[in-house]
Amino acid sequence: MSDPKLSKEEKQILKDFEAGAFKSILTPKRKKMLQDAAEETFKKDKRINIRISSRDLESLQRRALEEGIPYQTLVSSVLHKYVSGGLHDIMANKALNTDAKKHRAD
Repeated sequence: MSDPKLSKEEKQILKDFEAGAFKSILTPKRKKMLQDAAEETFKKDKRINIRISSRDLESLQRRALEEGIPYQTLVSSVLHKYVSGGLHDIMANKALNTDAKKHRAD
């Protein structure tokens, strides 16, 4: 991987970081709040059953194997990322953009 191009400011920040000039200001209260949020994120208190095609299941299992995690964990992670806004449906966005362009052309 090639070295990224850094601006003067970014180079100074990197230099200061490597020199140990940055200190954490994480308070015990903030740390507790972050720990609680992390625990809540990983709490698995509901079970679901879904039907998917054999082909999709095999693909999920293959991807999970590549990642070194159980496939159920991969499915749960993908769902969590989607509902929390970290994963976007590219095809839905393309359809929205196509519809918007059609309406502007009218």
